[in-house]
Amino acid sequence: MLAAARPDLTAARARVAALAERCGRDPEQVLAVERLSHLSGVDPARVPRVLAGTAAELPLCERVHRRFLRLRATRRDKHGREWSLSAIAEDFDAPGASLGPLNAGTGLPRLGHAAGVHRFFGVYAGFLLADSKSAVERALATSGSGPGGRADGAADDLERLSYLTGITPEGIRLTLDGNPPELPLKEQVRRRFEHLRRTRPRADGQAHSLSAIAGSFDASGQSLTRLAQGEGLPNLAAAAGIQRFYGVESGFLLADDTEALADALTGIERDMHAAERPAENPMLAVMRAHDVRSIVTRAGRLSPAGWKSLADHLDDLLAREGQLGRPAAAPTTPSAPAPRRAGHDGTAGRAPDRTGDHDLTTHAGTAEGEAR
Repeated sequence: MLAAARPDLTAARARVAALAERCGRDPEQVLAVERLSHLSGVDPARVPRVLAGTAAELPLCERVHRRFLRLRATRRDKHGREWSLSAIAEDFDAPGASLGPLNAGTGLPRLGHAAGVHRFFGVYAGFLLADSKSAVERALATSGSGPGGRADGAADDLERLSYLTGITPEGIRLTLDGNPPELPLKEQVRRRFEHLRRTRPRADGQAHSLSAIAGSFDASGQSLTRLAQGEGLPNLAAAAGIQRFYGVESGFLLADDTEALADALTGIERDMHAAERPAENPMLAVMRAHDVRSIVTRAGRLSPAGWKSLADHLDDLLAREGQLGRPAAAPTTPSAPAPRRAGHDGTAGRAPDRTGDHDLTTHAGTAEGEAR
């Protein structure tokens, strides 16, 4: 999710506190600063400011450096000592000196080394990369998740899970059965990148060019060529830029299949919890007050000419209120509703427009779709 589109963390904190109370847990313990810091990697002193939206974001190199130090300080060995750089690096067949710049804050690790650090300490794949707001948001979600973290029936929507994770539907079946496909990191990152380009195209339906993606983080398109061809890994800054460009989780390219799927299911569960209280949505009150369904039902008896006249009048009204340019929901006709099918993002598929009979339901459906 893009940073600008993320929900207010203060409101998220309030929801987790309410959920904790309903579950008989102490909200102060669930949302303790040290706990949120431990889960997110954000320094304890910064957590309150991040929650309040007043903390300035740190440069990527500084952020990754601080997260790494936080890992070493809070995830110690059985003797209570910090893990040595050589012990950490040995876990992914690298020399300890390769983590020296990361530990000193003088450089970024290679993408494979970052993945190895995540695995070594058992943290989520975006731990080192996530900006402070998304890291705390994830910690809040983790604090408020119930046992298992899996929503009933969510696993059946393989296409939606595939869209969210970048894993093929067959890979999802295997992962849910406890046998996740094991891919080399280079091949996994290539597939995830290809998935992003295919499923998040430009407005004209074409994939974003490598130069457009790279330009968003001040690099050249040529720097992504080897990644697109499966011949190499991007550096850590490029990986962060790709994920930011597409507005996906900071660990999208790095997460193994099990973790990626668990994150998707947790997000779906969170959305379902939010949908449990539809009466709190002000759009529902608007629909009831204006009797939208009744209007659409009666309009279904109009002739084609009557539909066009009514649609033109609605356009005039919307234009006067400055609402004409707003995106419309899926167009359907009241007399013959089109069959609905699940799309890649889990929303209902759109039926083709029919000349003269869809304009009213398009306008009315805007309110109805948003209310849902």
